[in-house]
Amino acid sequence: MSGRDHLTGAEWLARSLKANGTTHVFFIDAVVRRTLIELGTLGVQRVLGHSEKAVAYMADGYARISGRPGICFAQSVGAANLASGLQDAWLGRSPVIAMTGHKAPAHQHRNAYQEIAHHPMFSAVTKFAADVDSAADLPRLLRQAWREAMTGSPRPAHLDLNGLQGEIVETGSVPEPPDIDPAFQLCMPPYRPAPSDDEIERAAAALRGSKRLAIIGGAGVAASQAGPELLAVGRALSAPIGTSLGGRGTIPTRDRLSIGCVGNYGAPPANQIVHEADLVLFVGCHTGDQVTHTWRIPPLDTPCVQIDIDPIELGRSYPHTLGLMGDPKATLAKLLTALGKPQRDGAFADRAAGIVAAWRESRAPLMAQNSVPIYPDRLCDEITRALPEDGILVADTGYSGIWTSTLIELNGTTQTYLRAAGSLGWSFPAALGAKCGAPNRKVLCWSGDGAIYYHLTELETARRRGIAVVLVVNNNSGFGQGWPNIQRQQGNKPGDVRELVRFGPTNFADVAQMFGLRGIRVEQASQIAPALREALASDETVVVDVATDIDCRAPEPWLPAAA
Repeated sequence: MSGRDHLTGAEWLARSLKANGTTHVFFIDAVVRRTLIELGTLGVQRVLGHSEKAVAYMADGYARISGRPGICFAQSVGAANLASGLQDAWLGRSPVIAMTGHKAPAHQHRNAYQEIAHHPMFSAVTKFAADVDSAADLPRLLRQAWREAMTGSPRPAHLDLNGLQGEIVETGSVPEPPDIDPAFQLCMPPYRPAPSDDEIERAAAALRGSKRLAIIGGAGVAASQAGPELLAVGRALSAPIGTSLGGRGTIPTRDRLSIGCVGNYGAPPANQIVHEADLVLFVGCHTGDQVTHTWRIPPLDTPCVQIDIDPIELGRSYPHTLGLMGDPKATLAKLLTALGKPQRDGAFADRAAGIVAAWRESRAPLMAQNSVPIYPDRLCDEITRALPEDGILVADTGYSGIWTSTLIELNGTTQTYLRAAGSLGWSFPAALGAKCGAPNRKVLCWSGDGAIYYHLTELETARRRGIAVVLVVNNNSGFGQGWPNIQRQQGNKPGDVRELVRFGPTNFADVAQMFGLRGIRVEQASQIAPALREALASDETVVVDVATDIDCRAPEPWLPAAA
């Protein structure tokens, strides 16, 4: 480019985001105003939220459903709030790129108003973080942030732009055209490495030699869109298949080989079946404490084969691991070819199917209950029936994650399950971001009342921006997951234990109406189905407030008696 053809930093950033497929950005004023104006001229939607944490969650939901980075912005004083919002994207392995402004270097270390060091706050929740000192640095550093966020284990990146609102970078000159990288025009992952033939054959031999093989698919299967390959390998080996919460819905949950989620938020059958395995195949699963019920499911001495695109995950938790570094989809396809058509004894798969069927039968009466207050089990059953064939289900953490991952069924092909990786209140802003990333699909969000209080203000964002999701509030007037435990701890000691975990009652249908949205209050089980039909047919956000029983217990995870 000639000197007169140089773009400003704002022009370059806006055009590069547009060129690389960004359709929405999420922000809190006041930051990169020039860039936001340029994005508007290019047709990129600019979603102003009500807190930095919420816009980070929106970018996270957008990233998880679109398969490309979610972009969020905040001014210098909001950087700490934005960093805290990246925790879930970090834990959920989601490619979010956060940009903040910071005061000019001459203002640093001099008690500048509202300014604290940004790097320590972002270091725990980003793979890559860099200061962008001048507009000329922007192309190189945005490319690197994009690359880091999208490859390996996808995770957030942070760019700290010079200027309180990033204005020093925005008004500077960029001596190169907008950046378009063909590799990153694709969804995650842009590169799909696979292990060598020798490594694949060693793994295939180990799998063929197992008599009681169990498979666990994680968030990496979802990111790689490797569900069909995962199911094909399971069928070739007659192996029951469980998932982490991040892998939920990557195979049909009613398939005969499906055993549900594994771990401390998992369905009881899954833990029992995996515990009985003589070999476990982990695919795109980081073997943390949640999916392994603190490394007891399977026991630590269990031999494993582990497939992961990030080599540092191979054998991280289980010492007897044969590791395969590669993209789950590409590696499973290669493994399937190497396996051929082995002669397999189906006894273990038959036993697993029997355990799952018996458990389903035991839960059926609860899912048909007409009690008042409503059983969450019944709500789960009604959502299974109502969720469209291409619907997106977004769940919060805690009991929201357990109810939805154990009792709501998914078709494993065109439906998608997104869950909070641990941040209470994540689900509603994330659902708004997911709808932005998939505007032609219906989005249903399951939030507890304890979670929705965090970001009620985003109801205004949904109305103002016309973002249509169905917000189902599992409203039991308290933190249901902790309620029985804290009652036991209170015992006969003086004091009102309700002060610790109970609140409300609040009618969130009335709250929705105060924000100018449709709200439906559900107090009878028979009202759930028509309320969901009405909400899903709407072209605006609808709040379905369901009065549920706080004393109902979500499915408890199985552990062996000795544990």
